[in-house]
Amino acid sequence: MRQRRLLPLGAGLCTAAALGLVAPHSALASPDRCSYTSSTYRPTLTHGDTGAAVKQAQCLSNMWGGQPPKLALDGAFGSAMLRKLKWIQGCHGLPQNGVVEGRTWQVLYHPALDCYDPYPA
Repeated sequence: MRQRRLLPLGAGLCTAAALGLVAPHSALASPDRCSYTSSTYRPTLTHGDTGAAVKQAQCLSNMWGGQPPKLALDGAFGSAMLRKLKWIQGCHGLPQNGVVEGRTWQVLYHPALDCYDPYPA
């Protein structure tokens, strides 16, 4: 009797996975692993900045799976980080200015499940 109750649940999960309704691995990553600063400390960051807040933004951006390259956690806001942030901003419909501010911090902590914009070469 118990097996009959579990069968529909298993079938439902398989169907959801096949239809893409299950969150991809990148969306399941936990920003708790990025603990270089408090999650409430969200200063404005721009190209050329350095420090723990930059390292936090780098770590959070690395939670994205798939094609985007992983950034070195060096605390330096360089050209690779600028390119990746502009792409992340575009995925969320934000202005692609590469400035990490309130809305960009929000999407770094809560990324979209998927992005359909190809990563720039």
